[in-house]
Amino acid sequence: MDYVDRLTALREDREIKQETIAAILGCKQSAVSKYEQRRSRYDIIDIIRLCEFYHVSADYILGLPKGLPYPER
Repeated sequence: MDYVDRLTALREDREIKQETIAAILGCKQSAVSKYEQRRSRYDIIDIIRLCEFYHVSADYILGLPKGLPYPER
């Protein structure tokens, strides 16, 4: 499962229409359809907006394990 699968699953599990997501992202429903069909890619700002909307972390969306250490300088 990748980030597109997770975003699509979040939308479908909550029975949210693509039109609603399009309104959040400021795009057309057809753009959301292209994202979910992998014909186009989400911008990072779109992923951030969707994390805020769904109240999930970017780590969850990206499939990263919890507790990854931050690099030290």
